[in-house]
Amino acid sequence: MHIAILTFDGFNELDSLIALGILNRVNKPDWRVSIACPTDEVRSMNGVVLKAQASLEEASRADAVIVGSGRLTREVVADQTLMARLQLDPARQLLGAQCSGTLVLAKLGLLQGVPACTDLTTKPWVQDAGVQILNQPFVANGNVATAGGCLASQYLAAWVIARVAGIDAARRAIHYVAPVGEKDEYVERAMRNIAPFVEAAVSQ
Repeated sequence: MHIAILTFDGFNELDSLIALGILNRVNKPDWRVSIACPTDEVRSMNGVVLKAQASLEEASRADAVIVGSGRLTREVVADQTLMARLQLDPARQLLGAQCSGTLVLAKLGLLQGVPACTDLTTKPWVQDAGVQILNQPFVANGNVATAGGCLASQYLAAWVIARVAGIDAARRAIHYVAPVGEKDEYVERAMRNIAPFVEAAVSQ
């Protein structure tokens, strides 16, 4: 199981790295989580430099892909050469997007006819792409999920874990990272947000 977190120049550290940390709470021998970038290195919106662990081409072959956000996402979607490297397909992959990452999925034509979540800054851009935006932190339609707000990255990570390794594994991962004294509250909030969509996907 390979999960790729698409991370571009100007990325938001909270989106990519919170998801990375939670996803790596799953202890399975075939479980691999990678930061996937268009170049060997990317620099965050706050100057943090990350080395790529996977290419966009490897991400396109991954079992699950989360598209992180950042302040340069409009430049990303305007780069036709870069976008052509993203061969994402919900028929064979779980796909998630965080905040302005939702704009990437919209421009790839992967949100046609379904509502989505994003952050308040990105909302008008995604609406201009013809996507209805919901006032909630997380939504999933089949194999495609979107989240809005930096700290909603926990819901995307939990959704991926729940879909692949089960609800109990997702509960354990969130419990691990939740603040002491608030663990049960955090777990139940996460489950309220993702469980209905996981159950709907399983029943299809």
